[in-house]
Amino acid sequence: MQAGSRKNMDRMSEVVPEAKSRNLQQFLTHSKWDARAVINHVARDGSELIGDKQRTGLLLDESSFAKQGKMSVGTARQWLGRLGKVDNGQVAVFGVLAKDRFTLPVDVRLYLPKSWTDDPKRCDKAGIPEEERIFRTKEVLALEIVSHARKSGLCYSWVGADAGYGKGPAFCVALDRMGEQFVVDLHSDFRVYMEPPNPYIPEKTHRRGRKPTRYKIDEKSIPVKDIVDRMGLCNQPALKLRNTTRGKLNVRVLRTPVYIWDEDANEVLQYFLVATQTLSKNPETKISLSNTPERLELKTLAWMQLQRYWVERAFEDAKSECGMADYQVRKWSAWHHHMALVMMAMLFMLNERILHKDTYPMLSCADIEDLLSHFLPRRDVTEKEVIRQLEHRHRKRLSAIQSHALNQKLRDAL
Repeated sequence: MQAGSRKNMDRMSEVVPEAKSRNLQQFLTHSKWDARAVINHVARDGSELIGDKQRTGLLLDESSFAKQGKMSVGTARQWLGRLGKVDNGQVAVFGVLAKDRFTLPVDVRLYLPKSWTDDPKRCDKAGIPEEERIFRTKEVLALEIVSHARKSGLCYSWVGADAGYGKGPAFCVALDRMGEQFVVDLHSDFRVYMEPPNPYIPEKTHRRGRKPTRYKIDEKSIPVKDIVDRMGLCNQPALKLRNTTRGKLNVRVLRTPVYIWDEDANEVLQYFLVATQTLSKNPETKISLSNTPERLELKTLAWMQLQRYWVERAFEDAKSECGMADYQVRKWSAWHHHMALVMMAMLFMLNERILHKDTYPMLSCADIEDLLSHFLPRRDVTEKEVIRQLEHRHRKRLSAIQSHALNQKLRDAL
């Protein structure tokens, strides 16, 4: 329900009948209900709604939340994609089920920088469970989401991720060994081999020293951008993928086998390089690595790659309509409680959109929020209640001013 432009407990209590901000804060921060159980339930319900063994992907992506101070769990100076810069905030890895234009966040893992996992006292204050105080990279958190999704029986065809997870081959190799089909974006300087490399252990050339034990290869790796340019992506025939609000989405697509070398296991693996390019004045090129079978149609593969567009839409809806970024909590359990409630709200909206897709095919999360704000009971509808809330806010503001003045006086006296 809308609670004005500022989504916090005080504003919510002014809208929801019989609600008290203290009780809402208690429910979020101190109640003992299990956020993981709720998230798992949302995931199973979401899988029943949009799960599909051909058309649904489990898409992995991170979202950031700018924060002030150092006390909120996981807060540190780190890259915040939402702001496009390094700043103070939290970062979480999400798993999102996506089938065509319908999406739902089904899992989340809060990233804890080493400045947190290496500081037991800080973890104690934030209420971080002992088993969570182990540093995990975002790639490890993403793999945990995939493993948990399979164990929970979620229905999807492939795993997708952006280039942040495709910085090296390890993430893709891990997905492959988990039995997952993947389409993972790459940075343009990601290097692969066009022919199978031949790892070998060099002969010992000096009498002194140990015998070599590490494998090496003589073949030269090539940046994926050079391969795409060499194969002439811009000259490939155009394929229509889907209709959009701005017309048809047509792209040029190419696929070619490439090889990577997993040094840890000394194994050469063959995957496919997939590149798409939009048809526009300023064409956008995406390059991915995939282990999907060669028999898969090129159009389907390109569609799978570009499904990641809907993840950003899911985050946009979650933050704009469901208050994902609007929270005032510091502790581990409260943060996860908030995310579980947001996912419940997203599940409700997904269900409504699917239920009414024939009568209102353009129904959006914003539409649903507007409808709820108009038709659900509201507390702030009488003049007496509005004035009461105004006076209550003024009393709290005055109390804060007096407290600040007293603290300043005490500091000056020292």
